Amino acid sequence: MTPPPTAPGGTWLITPPSDGRLEAALGAQPDVALLDLEDSVPPYDKDTARTAALDHLGAAPVHGTTMLGVRVNAPGTVHGLKDLVALADTGLRGTIVLVPKVESARELELVAQALHATAAGVRVCALIETPRALLRLDDILASPVLGGVVFGAADYAAATGCRRTSSSLRWARSAIAAAAAAHALPSIDSPCFDLDDPEGLRREAQEARDLGFTGKGAVHPDQLSVIRAAFCPTEEEVAQARALVSAADRSGGQVVRAGNRMVGPPLVAAARAVLDRAGIGTERSVNGGTQ
Repeated sequence: MTPPPTAPGGTWLITPPSDGRLEAALGAQPDVALLDLEDSVPPYDKDTARTAALDHLGAAPVHGTTMLGVRVNAPGTVHGLKDLVALADTGLRGTIVLVPKVESARELELVAQALHATAAGVRVCALIETPRALLRLDDILASPVLGGVVFGAADYAAATGCRRTSSSLRWARSAIAAAAAAHALPSIDSPCFDLDDPEGLRREAQEARDLGFTGKGAVHPDQLSVIRAAFCPTEEEVAQARALVSAADRSGGQVVRAGNRMVGPPLVAAARAVLDRAGIGTERSVNGGTQ
């Protein structure tokens, strides 16, 4: 079976599809602009929001470096079913469909099956935001239709009764990032909802990067620069990575000493990943071969 296309990592900016907010979102150039039909849209306005979102998606699913996507309502709800029928009727191409409240692989497969006949290149992503989903994480992420995973901290905290703090959410975030890496899927951390705390956002974004997430969500364009800076390697990290890769290449990929560190294949692989994130390619693999 051909693997599904995966979603981008980096910055995901979630925005209502109406009120002109998409234009502001696109101006900030996130990697993904996610049109929200769920939490940010009241029940009386969902039909209008769905129409607006489909108009945007049908007109141009990609704007420069920004890919459009849509967070539908949960498939088990009336509005979720309406969303899927409308998406199937529109015949989308090359967009992201984020499914909330996912608790089983079967839910994702039903969404993919509903869109399969008319939607080409759609990336079905799972929003993990309940304790039951965490307990079934490996089965969910093993789904052959899945193209990425997003953590929903607010709903998870509400469901568990925990505080939305770094220490309270560390296990859930670590589990999601690790499971996504095991299945070679992009993983996006939950947004920071406090718009007046840039230091808190910076701290959250750095923690997400350190845990292994490939990106982080945002709820306002002003948050994107902080997230980008957190996920971009520092000059010091790039210099260290260059030194490790250079030492490994000179030794043919064997364990060597670089400065005051012993360097073997796992450390070299990590160094190459740092250079990749910085946009610096390397010509040799950790074993001395070509990439």
